[in-house]
Amino acid sequence: MLLIRRALLALAASSLFAVSAQAQDWKAKYPELVFATIPAENAAQVTERFSDFAAYLSREIGVPVKLRTVGDYAAVIEGQRAGQIHIAYYGPASYARARMIGVKTTPFVIDVAKGGVKGFHSVFYVKADSPYKSLADLKGKNLGLVDPNSTSGNNVPRFVMNTMNIKPEAHFGKVVYTGSHVNAVMALNQGTVDVAANWWNNENDSELQRMVDKGMVKKDDFRIIFKSDQIVNSPMAYLDSLPPELKKKIEEAFLNAAQKDKAAFDKLSDGKLEPYQTVTHEAYLPIIELNKFVDSLRKK
Repeated sequence: MLLIRRALLALAASSLFAVSAQAQDWKAKYPELVFATIPAENAAQVTERFSDFAAYLSREIGVPVKLRTVGDYAAVIEGQRAGQIHIAYYGPASYARARMIGVKTTPFVIDVAKGGVKGFHSVFYVKADSPYKSLADLKGKNLGLVDPNSTSGNNVPRFVMNTMNIKPEAHFGKVVYTGSHVNAVMALNQGTVDVAANWWNNENDSELQRMVDKGMVKKDDFRIIFKSDQIVNSPMAYLDSLPPELKKKIEEAFLNAAQKDKAAFDKLSDGKLEPYQTVTHEAYLPIIELNKFVDSLRKK
């Protein structure tokens, strides 16, 4: 019995040493991780919203996690393609675009809105005091979109307009890419555009509502003239090249975030998200088809 006990202790020690060695191996190769998000807001707002969460990830994963702010959606895609962004917060269309051009990245968790909802909507806003009731009424006026790789701010709007037999570049006086969801609302508020696309979860959760909560605009100044069907929510995705042990640490950190650092987690969405849930690439196959359809519209 003594020999058996010693053998078991030796085996356990050997296993612990192997696990420790594996951890040291990936930490040596990845002494720092880079986390980037699509620019739904401006750089300062992104930093304010995500910096505490990056600090939480650093503690949980065991290496510094550096938050990188980018100028457009494509920068996140290209950063992952170059292997310079290890963890990315994508919109559905930008994730799908990344996979379509061969970026080796995989979604592992998805945003979940209150009530367990894993989807959101694209909406068109106009000023509340304007006479416009539909997109048809806006012929010759200016349209504000967000980014060519934005789901709610470009691809779904273009799909919707196609079903209405509206060709944006012909129907509107000008089509403007504003660069972020915040900028799209501000462009509408300032009169640069007459209608703007944006994301919307519900009456209490939208980019407009976040801006209202910060005192940037007044909610009563805007009106929705169109709301799309539900779109699958945004994913977090990590590079396929990361070691399995590191991927597991990252995934666990995200899944446990709402419990382990509620303040940092709530800051991401003004307290309007439920804990992350796991997700797979298959959830975004319809978005890949949407991207392909929008690509085909550009060729016509």
